[in-house]
Amino acid sequence: MAAIKVLVVDDSLTMRALFSSALERSKDIVVVGAAGDAAEARQLIEQLRPNVLTLDVEMPGMNGLDFLAEIMDKKPMPVIMLSTLTHKGGDVSLRALEIGAVDCFPKPARATPDEFEKISGKLCKLVIAASKTNVLAKKGEAKEAKGVVRDYRYDGAVLGIAGGMGGPDAAVELLARFPANCPPTILVQPMDEGLLVPFGAKLARAVAPEVKMAADGMPLLEGHIYVAGVSTHHIVIDRWPGGVIRMLDRDPVQGARPSADMLFATLAKAAGKRAGGVILSGAGGDGAAGLAAIAGAGGRVAAQDPATALIAEAITAAQGRVPGLKLLAPGDIAEVMLERVSLSAAA
Repeated sequence: MAAIKVLVVDDSLTMRALFSSALERSKDIVVVGAAGDAAEARQLIEQLRPNVLTLDVEMPGMNGLDFLAEIMDKKPMPVIMLSTLTHKGGDVSLRALEIGAVDCFPKPARATPDEFEKISGKLCKLVIAASKTNVLAKKGEAKEAKGVVRDYRYDGAVLGIAGGMGGPDAAVELLARFPANCPPTILVQPMDEGLLVPFGAKLARAVAPEVKMAADGMPLLEGHIYVAGVSTHHIVIDRWPGGVIRMLDRDPVQGARPSADMLFATLAKAAGKRAGGVILSGAGGDGAAGLAAIAGAGGRVAAQDPATALIAEAITAAQGRVPGLKLLAPGDIAEVMLERVSLSAAA
């Protein structure tokens, strides 16, 4: 496989050097250039044709968000936003994702080689995943808003939804169709802690059910969506019906924490045919085995249509484990899942 060509854009010479060094620790990545502002970056993009761009939010002249909007309008490509704002300004990072960034990555608190060595592996993994994304699916055309699913009567079901890169937009589109009396739904969306809480607030503004940040011991109630994603704990349910959320401090499962496989497996074991599982856009294979467990227990499963996903790796992995897996645009998953879980639970 040819090396992934990366262009680093940051107004700080020190940051450009440190990010370049961190990225080139991977044999799969080559930093083809570095730019100090949007004007220089615009020229280097034409000359060097990078596969992925890392872009600072705060730059002189045109800021990172405005330049990102220009890129997505004129020459869409995978862009990772790099800024200290991902810690304290989650709204700015969410705006970058809405414009078209594939992900946001926090700069280390201290600009030292040791600190950048610590984040090198995670950053390189993110860049490699970004190089596989379908940015045209992210850009897309404006989607016609669909209304809340009507005539749903809660029947004792419990749902799990797992997203990764590209998952936040898909999750909002899906959950905006959930009625106020939806089944208790756990959304696993790995994010930096500084971004997860603002994302939860954004989701709460967009949906009819009540949105809560998942916490240990929290009861699973009708009409609630529970958001989890901080990498310190796994999230599972202890029993069903009458279950509560449990946060487990255990090692990552196949590199993932929180693990969608672990959540889905506990849903299958505890709720059986009353369980439902959905996989949205994301890299890797986390969630595929767990989704197969839900299907094997008689529960209902679905996944985002790969044509609408920013990155389809997780969906493709699930297809390999669940024959005949339903593939739908996010806005269509809600209606099918609610209907199917209702029918399953009533059986």
